[in-house]
Amino acid sequence: MERCLRLLLLLLGSGLGSAFYLPGLAPVSFCEEQKVKDNCKSQIELLVNRLDSAESVLPYEYDAFDFCKDENERHPSENLGQVLFGERIASSPYKFTFNKNETCQKVCQKTYDPKSGVSALDFIKKGIQLNYQHHWIIDNMPVTWCYYFEDGQKYCSPGFPVGCTITADGRVKDACVINSEFNKKDTIYLFNHVDIIITYHSGKDENWDGARLVAARLEPKSYKHTGDKAIKCEGPPMEIPKDLTSKFQITYSYSVIFQENDTIKWASRWDYILESMQHTNIQWFSIMNSLVIVLFLSGMVAMIMLRTLHKDIARYNQIDSSEDAQEEFGWKLVHGDIFRPPMKGMLLSVFLGQGTQIFIMTFITLCKFYSFSYPLCFRFSHTV
Repeated sequence: MERCLRLLLLLLGSGLGSAFYLPGLAPVSFCEEQKVKDNCKSQIELLVNRLDSAESVLPYEYDAFDFCKDENERHPSENLGQVLFGERIASSPYKFTFNKNETCQKVCQKTYDPKSGVSALDFIKKGIQLNYQHHWIIDNMPVTWCYYFEDGQKYCSPGFPVGCTITADGRVKDACVINSEFNKKDTIYLFNHVDIIITYHSGKDENWDGARLVAARLEPKSYKHTGDKAIKCEGPPMEIPKDLTSKFQITYSYSVIFQENDTIKWASRWDYILESMQHTNIQWFSIMNSLVIVLFLSGMVAMIMLRTLHKDIARYNQIDSSEDAQEEFGWKLVHGDIFRPPMKGMLLSVFLGQGTQIFIMTFITLCKFYSFSYPLCFRFSHTV
């Protein structure tokens, strides 16, 4: 029996070990295409994650939007942290070769017509208006978008926006401030191009073969590409029409540059992200304040309960006659509330038995979840 238990624990441990791993503990080495080895690969895969927004509580998977998708889409095994955060990671058509710079490469082209493409394009426009953010991953590391504030302070975000908008009164919203070309009133712009910069440690004087990636940054841009084959990443930004009256095309592209930097160690490749995000500092005062309040309130509740129970127990011990013993008081009166029959109990039992309550809750939850896509359902759920 003991041997069977040991074997079962060993199998469970090996299964969990293959499914989960702690972030940052599985380094991957990369080599140039002509120097590929068993422990050193040349292909770099970019993974896409769910999109979210600070202006909306509803996250969406990458496939919910009509972006470029991988023909052989797969969902890689997520580590423990990604599972706990509810991330939805999938493969993408963005694939690079290590140390091979590429300029203005076409990824895919999306075509929308007034008959069948209105809903997909409107969904992208709604996502831009709510400032939804892409979250991309390279080598288990977020692809960051770094920009500067007015005071010269640098900030790196682990996501970049789908697009930006200019209001009817000429107010520049969200990421439209990064480019002066975004200046047309009442216009929605789409970021259909990204300039990706991948920084790597060459591995010189280290005990591993090949190079390791230490940083991945990008800069979203908007270009109105012309032509189906040869494209040029220049010209006016990509505008999304307010009303789709004719055939409309969106071409997605990218450029990638590799940079060598041996001063950044692989073990500290996350430092530049943490240092630039000031709001991620641990607020020890808030933590201690919350802890003191919880302990204080818990102590008050415990003291009140102990005093009440102590009085009731002392009163029970002083009972002499059987008449007093039959009379219940104090905390024993709780059973009167617990076993009190509800009003119209038969109707309640019928509803619960048929699952009516669960059905109504599920319907309202689904309506709220899809309210972003279906405004009529959204209004109905709020009316309910």
